[in-house]
Amino acid sequence: MKSASPMEYNQEQHVTSDQEGQNRIVVQGVAIDLDALDFDLDPDEIDPSDFSWNSDNELVHEETGLIITENQIDRSRDWRAFTKEEQDRKSRVGSPVTEKMHDKGLTTRIDWRDKDAYGRSISNKKTRQINRLRKWNKRSRSSDSEEKNLQLALSEISRMSSALGLPESVVEFSSVLYRRCLEEDLIRGRSIEGMATACIYVGCRQQGIPRSLDEVSDVSRVEQLEIGRAYRYISEELSLRMEPVDPKKYVPRFVSKLEVDAELEQTANKIIDMSKEEGIHSGKSPTGLAAAAIYTASLHCNIKLTQEQISEVANVTEVTIRNRYKEQIDILELF
Repeated sequence: MKSASPMEYNQEQHVTSDQEGQNRIVVQGVAIDLDALDFDLDPDEIDPSDFSWNSDNELVHEETGLIITENQIDRSRDWRAFTKEEQDRKSRVGSPVTEKMHDKGLTTRIDWRDKDAYGRSISNKKTRQINRLRKWNKRSRSSDSEEKNLQLALSEISRMSSALGLPESVVEFSSVLYRRCLEEDLIRGRSIEGMATACIYVGCRQQGIPRSLDEVSDVSRVEQLEIGRAYRYISEELSLRMEPVDPKKYVPRFVSKLEVDAELEQTANKIIDMSKEEGIHSGKSPTGLAAAAIYTASLHCNIKLTQEQISEVANVTEVTIRNRYKEQIDILELF
């Protein structure tokens, strides 16, 4: 006689039977052999509501804690990786879809090496055929002017984002924003590099990443004036809501580059908060306010920092630091 499996699937909701000495119950589509599970309860006394599925997708009897189902399918990966390089090497699937590439990473790539899958060199006839395939594959990836525009712009966004050390979220946001500008026909009559740089600056503002327009223009191939015009044009045409940049977001990065302790950072943040309460931050550059607050805090904490050192880190002039410093000490009355 064939032994019964402790778990079989059935469409019935609740069935009890006694066939050939076997006690079975079907709960939520799962047929349970009570004898095989050594279940010390009468099938007639079992309430289907006593069974529930836990977070591990296991059917559990709440009263006894008995796990009815087992051998669940583990859908996680069967290997471990501790670095990005190791993960890429062990992965057996393609790259995820990304907005950073004009084709979203879904097109076919033909390797530049003239070798087969086993690493062996291919014949001259096959080499000529592969070269023709490479040529047409490259042409098909950017078949029209819009695709070529997008390809150039997204490569610029990736280059500048890498130079600025921006996170992936900003790169993805900037890429999506440029695609939207292209769909709305906002690129016509304007430089691709200028609009791409403006999209990065908008992405930094929207994602709360402290990068000034001066820093963005330093890694761009266009003038700052053109970037500012493109930024205002995108914000107006797409009705983007831009919150004012908080000067406190620049303080940790500037303090880290100056290699000073956390006490100065806390004092600088307090100075900025007091400046906001008095309203002297209105219409002022956030980087200038942050630089002046750090200089004021250095005097208060007896830490030797010159205006020249801070101006190099914050990318502002010493005159700006002195002007903001005078405004701050007038209201703070620290000295």
